[in-house]
Amino acid sequence: MSDTAARAAPAPQISPDNPCPFLRALVAGNYVGGHIVPLPELTGTIGRATGKTGFEGLTARAKIFMVAQIANGLGPFSQLRSLFQGAILDALRNGPLDKHGAGSRILDQHAVVHEDEIARLATFGKDYKAPDGSVERGLSAAEIKTFMAANFQRARDEHPQSYGILHCYYPLLMLGEWPVLLDIMGKGEGKDRYLSVAEVRTLFVDKRFPDRIVALLQR
Repeated sequence: MSDTAARAAPAPQISPDNPCPFLRALVAGNYVGGHIVPLPELTGTIGRATGKTGFEGLTARAKIFMVAQIANGLGPFSQLRSLFQGAILDALRNGPLDKHGAGSRILDQHAVVHEDEIARLATFGKDYKAPDGSVERGLSAAEIKTFMAANFQRARDEHPQSYGILHCYYPLLMLGEWPVLLDIMGKGEGKDRYLSVAEVRTLFVDKRFPDRIVALLQR
């Protein structure tokens, strides 16, 4: 089946146990399946979305591959299964990359989107001039860093007994979420690059990418 025909087919069902908004949009757009996806396929698909080519593209794909390989577990059996079978997208919740409430909380454990959390995200940003001349709310790299720190602090304040030294790696996990979204979906360049709150909402609520990302995925 051709790539075009595959996307014309009904999209796979998206499991609540797939908590990643980017992966959920990939499944909704029929770019990947909703269950087991071979690592080379998943890596190549996300790699296309980055728009990176050459050495930069190879580096990005290597990082994507490593993250995908550990997504379902860190044990040797899980590693071998991921390597030879692929990532299980509908079994990511409670895995090594799950931040257990230390994240944005926009998408809850039942895959319900919370609009109040999107509104909270917007309070950490400011208005930016888009490439088309319009003005929209967005977050720069520095503002995203502040947002992630606030998310972790919120979780730690609510459950201080659960966020001791064993969970200090949660801020590291966050580096693979919002900063990556900024890198892939951001507008502008350098310190002026920002992540559009409106496009974040579309990603979470509609499970849909901006047209410029769709164009990259369809190359």
